[in-house]
Amino acid sequence: MTFRVLLLFACVCWTAAPAVAHAQAAASARPNVVLIITDDMGWADLGAYGASDVRTPNIDSLARDGVRMTDFYSNGPVCTPTRAGLISGRYQQRYGIQAPLPTEGIPGGDVGLPSRGHSLPQLLSQRGYATALIGKWHLGYRQEFSPAAHGFAYFFGLKSGYHDFYAHTAGDGKPDLWENDRQVVVEGYTTDLITQRSVKFLEQQAARPFFLEVAYNAPHWPYQPPDRPSMAPGNARHVRPWDGETSTRADYVAMIERVDRGVGEVLQALERLDLARRTIVIFTNDNGGEWLASNGPLLNRKGSVWEGGIRVPAMIRWPGRIPAGKVSGQVGITMDLTASILAATGTTVPADARPDGIDIFPILEGRIPEVPRTLFWRTGNPTKQQWAVRSGDWKLVLDALSPFVFNVRTDPGERQNLTNQRQDIARELRPLLDAWEKDVDAEYKASSAARASSPVK
Repeated sequence: MTFRVLLLFACVCWTAAPAVAHAQAAASARPNVVLIITDDMGWADLGAYGASDVRTPNIDSLARDGVRMTDFYSNGPVCTPTRAGLISGRYQQRYGIQAPLPTEGIPGGDVGLPSRGHSLPQLLSQRGYATALIGKWHLGYRQEFSPAAHGFAYFFGLKSGYHDFYAHTAGDGKPDLWENDRQVVVEGYTTDLITQRSVKFLEQQAARPFFLEVAYNAPHWPYQPPDRPSMAPGNARHVRPWDGETSTRADYVAMIERVDRGVGEVLQALERLDLARRTIVIFTNDNGGEWLASNGPLLNRKGSVWEGGIRVPAMIRWPGRIPAGKVSGQVGITMDLTASILAATGTTVPADARPDGIDIFPILEGRIPEVPRTLFWRTGNPTKQQWAVRSGDWKLVLDALSPFVFNVRTDPGERQNLTNQRQDIARELRPLLDAWEKDVDAEYKASSAARASSPVK
């Protein structure tokens, strides 16, 4: 199967399968959407995914009242790529993004995700939705890369990849707390500030359809627990296990539990404002966990295309539409959320801006069967190059060009390398990966050439 055929299959799923969903959506009020995304959380760091030392009753309630996905992936193995995939709805490599953006002022810090007029919040704004991003952006500092340029009418949070949770300074030591495009000084623990502003937005926009992205930067480093004000060492550098005064699993757990408390406050606000039954609530994470996380039984962690770097929790609650307590093995990816939100809200998408993802809501609702998927990943670290493709239950990993073949349905921990037995799988998947890479790189080169040749305004 060629990559072009795979794209055609995705388009069929996008245009044909959701037809009933669009009709139903048109017959009822447009649903609100709250998308909650955490940062560097491990696969097994939630009660719903097997955690024994972390208490997350509020996040877990989304699995109880909706669906928990077992085979969901992030668009990338690190922060920026996944966020670009979410906002654009497409493979981030089409925009030349596959590594974390550096802090402003550091070489390379003047790049970001270009706005082309059809980002997820832009399309929802055109549909009449109030839009807000509260939390982490990490898609560019310059005005043309800002949340506002991509259609968020309101933004509060950080633009860098991480900052001190109390001092709100980035890795270069400079202030990194923003309201829209203006730096602000607000006292408090970042996780709590994100929760407070999210609840306030819900209260202010309760009378109209809204899309709210709650992008917690926890439990990303620096590992500063709540209620213990501190100054993160080395401008919030990543403390390692061999450092003299290192962080602990208890610190990390406390950060997750404060996020869970915040999610509870957001869910309570939806109930108090009589919005819960009209609101789709999505919870996911941007990539695998770091060294303090629990990724078991998955192999490896953030920064890799092994399952521990890209398989992430995902829970979706849509009262009256998605059955409560459902567990789904449908393979999904971050950019599917983009396609699903656009379909559920009846948002018109220009033909040249169709997401690479598909609308998974009809599958999760049980109206159509699960569909096979073929998904691709590539790291942006030149010293740690990795590629992966999952097609159906099979996955091919190229780690520094060394091949590995796994059946990740039966072996999610990637312990049984079947390369020496299933050369047929390698012969099938490697051309798909090559075709995908050629396709996304060609689009990026073409768009870059077009921008370079356009007159400066």
